[in-house]
Amino acid sequence: MELIDIGCNLTHDSFDSDRDEVLARAHDAGVVQMVVTGASADGSRAALQLALDHPGTLFATAGVHPHRAADYDDETDALLRELSSENVVVAVGETGLDYFRDFSPRDIQREVFHRQLELGVDSRLPLFLHMRDAHEDFYAILRETRDQLSDVVVHCFTGKRDEMHAYLDLDCHIGITGWICDERRGTHMKEFLAEIPADRLLVETDAPYLKPRNLRPRVKSHRNEPRWLPWIVGTLAAVRHEHPEKLAAQTTANARRFFRL
Repeated sequence: MELIDIGCNLTHDSFDSDRDEVLARAHDAGVVQMVVTGASADGSRAALQLALDHPGTLFATAGVHPHRAADYDDETDALLRELSSENVVVAVGETGLDYFRDFSPRDIQREVFHRQLELGVDSRLPLFLHMRDAHEDFYAILRETRDQLSDVVVHCFTGKRDEMHAYLDLDCHIGITGWICDERRGTHMKEFLAEIPADRLLVETDAPYLKPRNLRPRVKSHRNEPRWLPWIVGTLAAVRHEHPEKLAAQTTANARRFFRL
């Protein structure tokens, strides 16, 4: 089984002491390539550097998460445009809207989302998008620009059936994480995950966040790692009534096509 983790936050400081070991464990688990998420100006620089340090294994995105939207300025925009020209930067993002925590004012989130979509139009790179509790505004903004964009993934999807189908109708991909392994909040998604067309499905860990809660045997650490991606794929395959190997091959092919790996 070969897998690609399309979204992991390997620049997070929880990996500083053992990042190489984390990558080795991922490789041993069959996770052969990973896309490192850029979620801020500094984070995007760091993601690029990691990708340059691990050619062929790590790739990067360049963007600013809605939590950091208030920090976005013309200098940030110029930096992201510079980073997006690097060969190992394979998507613009993580960008979008997050009304769950509102760490940045909503009007600023919307403005910054617009600006990064413009970067997607100009660069022709795929878009790596974040949406939480903001479907109406997120959908409206994305729909305005969708015809001018390359491929789009709504990463770490945790929403409702109708929201998922709205994004699919916009020709988006859907990213699935260990959220579906959480009996407290992810069970509703199991009712409609089989409705995602096979060629629109991508898988990710969002490490160090969202460690699968149903992981067995249990692991003491709360930190998620890319090595747990096969467990997520197994859970997803069971919900979709597919063989895990078949699902792994499909999502890997999807990721390589989406990110042009």
